[in-house]
Amino acid sequence: MTMPRLVEVRKNVLKANDLVARDLRERFRAAGVFVVSLVSSPGSGKTAFLEKILTVLRPQCRVAALVGDLATENDALRLARSQAPVKQIITGTLCHLEAAMVQNALAGWDLNQLDLLFVENVGNLVCPSSYDLGENLRLVLMSVTEGEDKPLKYPTIFNSADVAILTKVDLAQVVEFNEEAALANIQAVRPAMQVFKVSARNDQGVSEFADYLRSRLATLRATAIA
Repeated sequence: MTMPRLVEVRKNVLKANDLVARDLRERFRAAGVFVVSLVSSPGSGKTAFLEKILTVLRPQCRVAALVGDLATENDALRLARSQAPVKQIITGTLCHLEAAMVQNALAGWDLNQLDLLFVENVGNLVCPSSYDLGENLRLVLMSVTEGEDKPLKYPTIFNSADVAILTKVDLAQVVEFNEEAALANIQAVRPAMQVFKVSARNDQGVSEFADYLRSRLATLRATAIA
């Protein structure tokens, strides 16, 4: 009997989120900031990957990161080792970031002083798929230790993402990961999706992905000038 009411509330929440996300997207566009969000299940290596990317990009680009988690500031402290500006967003009981959280976390930051902003979402492959954060690019990460069927189990998050990142590839042989099957599953859910294979441990694929982000930033800037 209460289902219609729950649906209505959810629609209102998402509509409110989309309005804030739209404002954020305009702020980012005006400042020339390219925004990348990261979603994954817990333990995929998302924070290790982001720390590596921040470290690689920082000498040439002005980078910063917002990190969402239910509790603790452990991820923010780890990312701070990259020497990039980092803020932690504590969500409490929420299993995802919302646009208003990102908006509030940006207080005190001059977006005009940034080139790339990374937003690391809470480890979850369900809830974040519904919430627009005003990003230019959404990455979905899956590690070789999670198995090959993540795209089939969580198709919505793969459909809402733009690029897939296969992490911990240095462990693929050890865990008998079937890369061909994993890539086929990604393509089955999201045909033509671009996939990067990386390892934060031995730097495999890190430079290639950093170059990809620089290219996307350059395209954004060129489009803005035109």
